[in-house]
Amino acid sequence: MKTTEILATVLLVVGGLNWGLVGALDFDLVAALFGEMTAAARAVYVLVGVAAVYRGATLLASRPARVVAHG
Repeated sequence: MKTTEILATVLLVVGGLNWGLVGALDFDLVAALFGEMTAAARAVYVLVGVAAVYRGATLLASRPARVVAHG
């Protein structure tokens, strides 16, 4: 796995855990660590979003081509 893919996966895990905490306990870990909507917190949120787009694109690109039968 490339370094970029590992980093993107780690960011997605962090984002997923954060959303789990928000949903289950109404606790935003990113905001607690970096402050409520500070530049640092916003950067973390943006990086998680970029990681999601990147991993989604790499997953779609790695799918085998579907063979469609005509007939």
